[in-house]
Amino acid sequence: MKFAIEVKPGSRKSEVVALSDGDLKVFLKSPAKEGRANAEAVSLLAKHFGVPQSHVKILKGARGRKKIMEVS
Repeated sequence: MKFAIEVKPGSRKSEVVALSDGDLKVFLKSPAKEGRANAEAVSLLAKHFGVPQSHVKILKGARGRKKIMEVS
């Protein structure tokens, strides 16, 4: 499944929030430096959907706040 997500790095807590239109908003404690936020986003989504991290991939937007991610 593909998801459009918006990432908010540097937040107080890490959590995934489902929006009414089916998109996700992901709040991350990690800063957006050296790929830390992307790694935390993959880890958090894997935990949210109950799949291994290897099943979560960033398809588009690796360097931006809006991303398309795939969970298989």
